[in-house]
Amino acid sequence: MSTSIVVDLGFGDAGKGTIVDALARRCSSPPLVVRYNGGAQAGHNVHTSDGRHHTFSQFGAATFVPGARTLLSEHMIVHPTGLMRESDRLADVGVMDALQRLLVHERALVITPYQQAANKLRERSRGDARHGTCGIGVGETVGDSIEHPEFAVRVEHLRDRVELRKRMMAIRDHKRAQLAPFLETLHPMDPDVSLMEEVRRLDEIVDGYAEVGSKLRVIDEAESARQLRESEHVIFEGAQGVLLDEWYGFHPHTTWSTTTTRNAGAMIARTRTGELRSIGVVRAYATRHGQGPFPTEDPALTKQLRETHNVDTGWQGRFRAGWFDVPLTRYALNSCPYPVTELAVTCLDRLAAVPEWSLCTEHLIDFGRHRLGPLVAKRGDLEHQAKLTRDLERCTPKLERVPSDAPSYVRKLARYLGYPVTVTSYGPTAEDKRWHS
Repeated sequence: MSTSIVVDLGFGDAGKGTIVDALARRCSSPPLVVRYNGGAQAGHNVHTSDGRHHTFSQFGAATFVPGARTLLSEHMIVHPTGLMRESDRLADVGVMDALQRLLVHERALVITPYQQAANKLRERSRGDARHGTCGIGVGETVGDSIEHPEFAVRVEHLRDRVELRKRMMAIRDHKRAQLAPFLETLHPMDPDVSLMEEVRRLDEIVDGYAEVGSKLRVIDEAESARQLRESEHVIFEGAQGVLLDEWYGFHPHTTWSTTTTRNAGAMIARTRTGELRSIGVVRAYATRHGQGPFPTEDPALTKQLRETHNVDTGWQGRFRAGWFDVPLTRYALNSCPYPVTELAVTCLDRLAAVPEWSLCTEHLIDFGRHRLGPLVAKRGDLEHQAKLTRDLERCTPKLERVPSDAPSYVRKLARYLGYPVTVTSYGPTAEDKRWHS
C-alpha cells in the first residue's frame, strides 16, 4: 500500500496535476485520487505523451490513467453542471468512462447558480479593491453553509427534488436580500441580476441538478472510509496553494478552503496505515494569478515566461511571475500540520529562457534598511493575517544570483529549504519527470 499527498506550496499553478498524473503512472495498480479541498475553480493541466491535454477541474488529475478513480471528498465544493461539462470534454480526448470512475461523498457542498452569480456581483462591487476570485462561487457557498447550514445544498440533496428545490429557493432569496442595495444599481437585463429575479428559472435549475444527481455514484462516510482503507494506492490531490489558505493565507486575498495538508492528513489518520509521502510542489520560479501581495514579482520575468494555459483575461485577472521566494516557501512548509516530506520542482526547462537567474533569500522593509523577520501565522486570527499582507505589500526582495543550470539550481533550493528534492520536472508530460531517491 502507498499513500501520497500532493500539495502546492505557493499561490497555486505550481504543477500539482502533472505530478499527480506522473505519480499515478508509477503505481503498481490504478490509484484512487482524492480531491481533499477546493472545488471547480481548480485548473490542473495534464499533457500526455500521445499529444492529449486536459485541464482537470473536478476530476482527479490521474484520470488519463486507465482504471484510476476519483473520490470527491466531503471537503470538496461540487459544481454539478461543470462536472458534466468536464466529463464531456474528457470524452472528447478519449476518456469515455470518467464518470463511471467517479465517487462523490454525500456531504460535499454544492454550488448553486445563485451563489455563483452573487460571487461575481460582489467582486464587481469592490471595483479596484477586488479580493481576487475565479468567479465560480466557492466562497459564497462555504460562507452560506456556515451562516445558514439549514439550507446548504449538499450532494445528497441532488437525489431529493423536493428538498433540493426548498433549499435552492432559500439560497436565492438569501442572496437577493444580501445584495439588494447593489442589485438596484445595475441594469435588470444583466445576466447575474436577472438570474436572481426570474422565478421560472428555479425549476429549470432544480431539474438540471437533479438529473446530474441521478448519474453520480454518491457514497456515505462509511463507504468513503472503506474505499480509502482498502485501496492499494491512494493519492491526495490538493487544489490551489498553501499561500491562499483560508487561515494561513494573506487576508483578504485568500480562498474559502483549507489548502494545507490538514484535511488530507485527517482522512489518512482515520483510514490508512504505513508509509506516507507528502510532496510539496513548487515551480522553479514564483507565480501568482490575480490580486494580492507578491514580493518577488518582476514584470520583465512575466514577459519572458509567458503562459499557455494561464492568461490575463477572466475573473482572476493578471498572471504574474517572479523569482523563487525562499521565505514564503518556508512559511508554507511551516503551515502544513501534516509535514511535507519531500519536494517536487517543476518548470525547470524554463530556466533556459532567462539569461541570468535569481532567487529571494530575505524580505527587506524600510527602504531596504531592515530585514522582515520570519512570517508567523496565527490560525483563526484574520486581523493578524491582514497585517502580514500589509508587511508583504511594503517589502522588497533581497535577491541572490544563482546558477541557471537545473541541477545546480535544484541543489541550491534544497539547501535553502532543508528538504530533499525527489521529483524534478522538465516538461508537461510524465516522461519529462525525473525521480530521485
